[in-house]
Amino acid sequence: MLAKRQRHVRLFRNGRNQALRIPREFELEGDEAIIRKDGPYLIVEPVMKKNIMLECLRTLEPIDEEIPEIYDAPVPNEEIL
Repeated sequence: MLAKRQRHVRLFRNGRNQALRIPREFELEGDEAIIRKDGPYLIVEPVMKKNIMLECLRTLEPIDEEIPEIYDAPVPNEEIL
Protein backbone atom coordinates (compact mmCIF):
# COMPACT_ATOMS: atom_id res chain seq x y z
CA MET A 1 0.00 0.00 0.00
CA LEU A 2 1.51 3.32 -1.06
CA ALA A 3 1.14 6.42 1.08
CA LYS A 4 -0.93 9.28 -0.29
CA ARG A 5 2.15 11.51 -0.31
CA GLN A 6 4.79 10.29 -2.68
CA ARG A 7 7.79 11.68 -4.45
CA HIS A 8 10.11 10.39 -7.15
CA VAL A 9 13.70 9.97 -5.88
CA ARG A 10 16.87 8.64 -7.49
CA LEU A 11 18.89 5.76 -6.14
CA PHE A 12 22.68 6.07 -5.96
CA ARG A 13 25.70 4.10 -4.78
CA ASN A 14 27.44 4.90 -1.51
CA GLY A 15 30.46 2.61 -1.55
CA ARG A 16 29.08 -0.91 -1.87
CA ASN A 17 25.59 0.11 -0.67
CA GLN A 18 22.63 1.37 -2.61
CA ALA A 19 21.19 4.55 -1.08
CA LEU A 20 18.60 7.25 -1.56
CA ARG A 21 18.13 10.71 -0.13
CA ILE A 22 15.04 11.10 2.00
CA PRO A 23 13.27 14.38 1.11
CA ARG A 24 12.67 16.76 4.03
CA GLU A 25 8.90 16.13 4.12
CA PHE A 26 9.57 12.42 4.74
CA GLU A 27 12.31 12.77 7.37
CA LEU A 28 12.09 10.45 10.38
CA GLU A 29 12.75 11.55 13.96
CA GLY A 30 15.81 10.23 15.73
CA ASP A 31 18.97 8.77 14.26
CA GLU A 32 17.98 5.10 13.83
CA ALA A 33 15.48 3.24 11.69
CA ILE A 34 14.46 -0.32 10.89
CA ILE A 35 14.26 -1.36 7.25
CA ARG A 36 12.53 -4.48 5.96
CA LYS A 37 11.50 -5.83 2.60
CA ASP A 38 7.92 -6.89 1.89
CA GLY A 39 7.75 -8.28 -1.64
CA PRO A 40 8.95 -5.50 -3.97
CA TYR A 41 8.55 -2.83 -1.24
CA LEU A 42 11.09 -1.46 1.22
CA ILE A 43 9.54 -0.31 4.48
CA VAL A 44 11.50 2.10 6.68
CA GLU A 45 10.25 2.67 10.24
CA PRO A 46 11.69 4.90 12.94
CA VAL A 47 13.04 3.17 16.03
CA MET A 48 10.60 4.06 18.78
CA LYS A 49 11.98 4.98 22.15
CA LYS A 50 11.06 2.44 24.81
CA ASN A 51 9.99 4.99 27.43
CA ILE A 52 7.92 7.21 25.16
CA MET A 53 5.01 7.22 27.65
CA LEU A 54 7.29 8.36 30.48
CA GLU A 55 8.68 11.13 28.27
CA CYS A 56 5.14 12.25 27.46
CA LEU A 57 4.16 12.28 31.15
CA ARG A 58 7.25 14.36 32.00
CA THR A 59 6.01 17.13 29.68
CA LEU A 60 2.74 17.52 31.63
CA GLU A 61 2.30 20.18 34.28
CA PRO A 62 1.71 18.99 37.86
CA ILE A 63 -1.92 18.76 38.99
CA ASP A 64 -2.75 21.37 41.64
CA GLU A 65 -6.00 19.80 42.83
CA GLU A 66 -6.25 17.29 45.63
CA ILE A 67 -7.19 13.74 44.73
CA PRO A 68 -10.36 12.82 46.65
CA GLU A 69 -10.41 9.90 49.08
CA ILE A 70 -12.19 6.79 47.87
CA TYR A 71 -14.54 5.45 50.53
CA ASP A 72 -16.11 2.55 48.64
CA ALA A 73 -14.85 -0.83 49.74
CA PRO A 74 -13.46 -3.06 46.99
CA VAL A 75 -15.89 -5.54 45.47
CA PRO A 76 -15.43 -8.94 47.12
CA ASN A 77 -14.11 -11.79 45.00
CA GLU A 78 -16.71 -14.28 43.87
CA GLU A 79 -16.01 -17.87 43.00
CA ILE A 80 -17.27 -18.91 39.60
CA LEU A 81 -18.32 -22.54 39.40
